Amino acid sequence: MNNKTHSVKASEIERKWYIIDAQDKSLGRVATEAARLLKGKHKPTYSTHMDCGDHVIIINTDKVVLTGNKLNNKTYTSFSGYIGGLKEVKAKDMMANRSDKAVTIAVKGMLPKNSLGRAMLTKLRVYKGAEHEQQAQKPEIWNF
Repeated sequence: MNNKTHSVKASEIERKWYIIDAQDKSLGRVATEAARLLKGKHKPTYSTHMDCGDHVIIINTDKVVLTGNKLNNKTYTSFSGYIGGLKEVKAKDMMANRSDKAVTIAVKGMLPKNSLGRAMLTKLRVYKGAEHEQQAQKPEIWNF
């Protein structure tokens, strides 16, 4: 009887392409599903020390929903490192102008904070509308 645990090698990883339609879905729910696919937690070959996830395309981010009073209360802050370099953008303005960036920030916050997480984030594509440029990869629609 063989009681050894199989560890997948980098050359054995198969990467698929998935589309997540964010229309009328909560921002957090879309971000958690995208992070799960990017990490590869939906695969039986998942391992924490490797990037074994898939490519994710998120479309219709301009139709994503923020629940509660987050649209008025939530702010996105960024700091340049210089004096007076603190910038704050309300969620209402961010969703109106840069909804794709808001989704990217949400997904980035759910990935590991190291080089592995940065590598996972490169496999994410976010689009405001229903069209995307990855038709040649034949992506599958991911329903959740």
